[in-house]
Amino acid sequence: MPRFFPVALTLIGTLLFGDGAYIHAKAWLAQVLLERAFDRSITTGAAVKPWSWADTWPVARIEVKRIGASVIVLEGTSGQALAFGPGHVHQTVDAGERGIAVYAAHRDTHFRFLRNVAMGDVIDVTRSDGKRFQYRADSSAVVRFDESGIDAATQNAELVLATCWPFDALASGPERYILHATLIETGE
Repeated sequence: MPRFFPVALTLIGTLLFGDGAYIHAKAWLAQVLLERAFDRSITTGAAVKPWSWADTWPVARIEVKRIGASVIVLEGTSGQALAFGPGHVHQTVDAGERGIAVYAAHRDTHFRFLRNVAMGDVIDVTRSDGKRFQYRADSSAVVRFDESGIDAATQNAELVLATCWPFDALASGPERYILHATLIETGE
């Protein structure tokens, strides 16, 4: 019996390591495929799925250069989409348009960088049609999930990045972190 334990522990450890390595390899490959699909979308002017069975496609890239953050945004906020990147919330405008473009992502993955965004930081958004927009972070708030305070009737071009709060929580809760930014420049 004592010989069985080291062999069993080694086997279990190998399986757990392999599972963890598989998840990281899958995430890395997904990001490579998302980048390629986004670049092809800009080149062709058409939505390009990152893999044939995807139920979403890249619609934008968000960058905060001061902190080295860059993420590809996907269409929609289904569980599938949010597993691979931030999602563009349906029924909100595209970046650069009059109204509020809302993007949401998980706090522990794709929007982890929001904790490091300072008021006044420039947020660059490149849409899949190649149009570029710069926003300046001007406020943030912690709100209940059902009381965002987002003014959908605004006549300005605004951006909201939303994620769960608090950043270090292990379980989901009712609060959301909302980062608001206002359009400062277009580079169409």
